[in-house]
Amino acid sequence: MKNFLPGKIVFATLAATFLATGAAMAQSSVQNTGHGGAAILGSACVVELVIVVLVIAGLWKTYRKAGEPGWACIVPIYNIYVLCKITGKPGWWVLMIFIPFINLIFLLLLSIELANVYGRSPGFGIGLFFLSFIFIPILGFGDAQYRGRLA
Repeated sequence: MKNFLPGKIVFATLAATFLATGAAMAQSSVQNTGHGGAAILGSACVVELVIVVLVIAGLWKTYRKAGEPGWACIVPIYNIYVLCKITGKPGWWVLMIFIPFINLIFLLLLSIELANVYGRSPGFGIGLFFLSFIFIPILGFGDAQYRGRLA
């Protein structure tokens, strides 16, 4: 995921893929088992859509708190650049996101630093990395204030 992000902007793209997959599975389920499976999978798609909207809204508010345009969180690649800018990391870190396995390390470091610049603990940053769909809305809609890069 995205952007296994804190960034998790690619999360939105992946979520859209899951929604399309869910719709295809629902259609297949209707053909194979009747209408019950479609209702369950349709409900799952609605839940996924709600989660995606909450994550995007949380990121939008997180970017705005840092003085960056909120729309930047939905633009692939640029969103990671802006995240690096917010956390005080160099722009070349964006390139590291494209290297398999190395990207996990850099995204974890970005998550921890994102928590840091909002006055949160490294544990919150780890939460951003592993459970971003929960922690990003908490960061965006919560009372955390952007403090800038702390030494």
